[in-house]
Amino acid sequence: MAEYSPQGFKMLPTVVKNLLIINLIFFLATLVLERGGYANITTMLALNAPGTGRFRVWQLVTYMFMHGGFDHLFFNMFALWMFGYVLENFWGWKRFLIYYLVCGIGAGLLNLLIPGWGLTVGASGAVYGILLAFGMMFPNERIYLYFLMPIKAKWFVIGYAAIELFEGVFRSYDGIAHFAHLGGMLFGLLLILYWRKHPFSRF
Repeated sequence: MAEYSPQGFKMLPTVVKNLLIINLIFFLATLVLERGGYANITTMLALNAPGTGRFRVWQLVTYMFMHGGFDHLFFNMFALWMFGYVLENFWGWKRFLIYYLVCGIGAGLLNLLIPGWGLTVGASGAVYGILLAFGMMFPNERIYLYFLMPIKAKWFVIGYAAIELFEGVFRSYDGIAHFAHLGGMLFGLLLILYWRKHPFSRF
């Protein structure tokens, strides 16, 4: 794995900055086009279940940039920045971008296997993958839960994964794609383990 160097450390590195901008553009475009009655871009760009007949392969990417409301967008983007800028500085922009996309697409693929879903939107799967990576790269770094209670990153990640598994099994119809979150973490774990065996620099 790459070694962290404080030289050139940025609070808003290139990929994180552009992901924030793109997500905001998609959100504003959705508001303007759909409220104006011009186009239903949610149906076109959100991840549709194959059984609906509206599934398109590009939706595995575009669904990551669609959000169900401002709160959904804000919390995903805040988490993307909070954990993502550290990882992008640590890994470099190429590795971080590949990781983000793999986690997001993997989350979408796993969610397609869950029956009963119509539309899936949001960057949460990719963000959960970033959370997992932060916990693996910096396991003893302290995260302040609710800005008050310090907890080590590794326990924070394990706790979130356990909650998502419980919610996915016992509250599968609450409108939240819990298995997409777990899918992002799973594909992130597999990619990190692969990189550890096959250093990125070889490619």
